[in-house]
Order: sequence, then structure tokens, then C-alpha cells
Amino acid sequence: MKIILLVSSMGSGGAERVAATLVNAWAERGDSVTLVATFSGRGTCFYPVTSNVRFVYLADLSAGRRRGLLGYASRFMALRALIRSSEPDVIVSFLTNVNVAGILASTGLGIPVIACEHNDPSADGRSTFWRLLCRLVYPRASAVTVLTDNVVTPFRAMVPRVAHIAVMPNPLPDELFQQPRAAPDPTARRRLISVGRLHPQKNYGLLIDTFASLANEFPQWDLWIWGDGQERVQLEAQIAQRSMAGRIVLAGVTPSVWVEMARSDAFVMSSRFEGFGLALAESMALGVPAVAFDCPSGPRQLTRDGNDALLVAPGDAQAMADALRRLLADESLRAELGRKGAISMRERYSVHAVMRIWDDLFARVGVRAALRAPKPADSDTGACAADSSISGNPERGVPF
Repeated sequence: MKIILLVSSMGSGGAERVAATLVNAWAERGDSVTLVATFSGRGTCFYPVTSNVRFVYLADLSAGRRRGLLGYASRFMALRALIRSSEPDVIVSFLTNVNVAGILASTGLGIPVIACEHNDPSADGRSTFWRLLCRLVYPRASAVTVLTDNVVTPFRAMVPRVAHIAVMPNPLPDELFQQPRAAPDPTARRRLISVGRLHPQKNYGLLIDTFASLANEFPQWDLWIWGDGQERVQLEAQIAQRSMAGRIVLAGVTPSVWVEMARSDAFVMSSRFEGFGLALAESMALGVPAVAFDCPSGPRQLTRDGNDALLVAPGDAQAMADALRRLLADESLRAELGRKGAISMRERYSVHAVMRIWDDLFARVGVRAALRAPKPADSDTGACAADSSISGNPERGVPF
């Protein structure tokens, strides 16, 4: 089967991690896979992608790196030409702006297009312009995927003429489940962590205040927040104001996030909304006990209604403080939640489980090629490398 996957970039975000996991898994079983970054520049490739995957920067195929309408038009025509010449059996696209471009660029070519939403469209604050484009363009897709069951009804109200809406969870790669966890060191400081962009969506201001209110009760615990973004200066000032320097750490971006998760003692997610809650799922898969706001959407489904992690009323700072107090104080509770979470994630979200859902969806939208049986991979996985037939200078641009 020949698959094209479109994504705006291959930076450090959750959608990019999922893109890498999928293209690696499809290539490993013998599918012909092309990964296309539609950014106006090259950017960086943060996650490992196997050399069996053809990796293309769309900017290298368009006329320079123009901005504005000329740049969009150039990349659009380059994308259509790439799709036409590649003759894929199916196109999978990630994120709203790329979804719209991919659907339009493939119009009239007779190729099934699966557009994937990686946030909760009813809660992510997208503009009226993008809501209108989705309403007009998404019905041309063969299917649109969302990440959790509870998104289906509000999304269908937003885009009522979509042919098929499928729930497609994010896969957790095999390497995640193989990540070892060190035995606890009773003499070491305990670490509560969170992972995500320093962005209002993640609600880290509330988390910092909440942890600060508990810090004296738990002098052996520190809070580490992994990620970077627009709120760094503001959050640093808040940490200083609460006299929490050294106890609350804005640790930045790491290529070894699973290692950092595995060496932590608990995980917390304070988001206002999520599409899935990938960092929460990854921490649970590693056996790290977790607490999360029951925000739209993802945490309730991931935690099985709070059975596999502590689930807190969304935005309730006092309830979050109570849940953290309970988790940090009770080692046996942490051990129980860690064990249950790891088993649940492997059963429901392993690559093998999610690939079956993808194959069912491919069949439903009429993918022409017969699905191939899995076969062993014969090449190593390493950092992304662009297709050898194209070249260009690294630079960031604007999304497609």
C-alpha cells in the first residue's frame, strides 16, 4: 500500500510524535510511505523516522520560500504535483490547516483522503475563518478522524456533511513500553512532572500555584515542567513570586522525554482542554501514577473514568490540590495506579492495537491496494532525513 502522510512540520509536538510512530509502523510492515512536511521552510525533525520512509520538505519542491498568497499558491501546486506523481493509495493529513490544503490539493484525483483532528475542535478556540473552511472543505474528505468518543457529536454539529467520522486514538510506540523504570531511591528527592507547551491551554499558572500551596507539606517533592512556549517569562515570574525557585523547574524541551517520565514519581496534567492527552497516556504507559483534570477531551477515556488515574473536576484548583495531596502522600496508591495504568495503555493504545483500527478505516474508505501482512524491518531508525532527490537550507516558516 502506498501512503502519503501530510503534517505541517516535524517539531516536538504531540501530533508530530504520532506522525513518526505511524509512518515507522507502516514502513516496518512493508508499506511504501512518504512523509511530507508542508511548512514554508524546513524547520527541524525532532522524532526518529526510519530510513524506509521517504521524507519530503514541500518547500524544496515549490518556488523558493515565498510568504503570503504567492507562497501558499506555490506550495499548493507543488503538493498537488507531488500527490499526482506519487500515485498514493491513500492520503492521511494531520491538523486543520494541512487537512484543508490536502483535501483541496487532491480534488479530482480519485484518492481517498483521511483528515485527522488532533485537538477537540469544539474547545480549541479556532477562528470563525477556520470553522467555515472546515465546514466547507471537510465534507470532501473520505473520512475525518477525532481522538476520543466524546468529540464525535459536537464535531458533527460543526461539520454536518462529513461523510464519515471515525474515532482514531493516538498509538503509543513499542519503544515506550520497553523504556525501563529505575527502582525508587528512598534517599532521592521525589519528582512530580508535567509535559507540554508553556501555553494557556496547559494551565500551568494554576498548577504552579497549586503545587506552591502544598510545597511545605511535601518538602521532599519538586515539580518539573518539561516544554517551552510563549508563557515562559510569565511563569518564571510567578515561580519567583511564590519563592519556589529550586522547587518548581521549567526544564525546557528534551529529546528524552520518556526517560524523564520514567525517572519521575508522579505525573500531573492541568490542561483546560486536550485532543487526547498524549503525555498523560505516555506517563501511564510507563507506569507513572497520574492525576489529571477531566477536561475536554481525552482524560476521562484514557483513565477509564478515573479507574487508572486520579481524575479531577476541570479547573477546580482545590480539587486538584486535594488529589495531589492524596497521590504524593500515599506510596501504595501510586504503585497501584502505576500498575493499572501501564496494563490499560498497552491493551488499548499499543501500535498493534491502533494499526488494526487504521486498517479497518482504510478498508472503509475504499483504499485500492490490498493490505499487506506485517514483515520484519530491515533498516535502522534514525533522525529524519529529507528525500535524497531534494535539498534546501534549514529555516522555519509559517504553516501551510
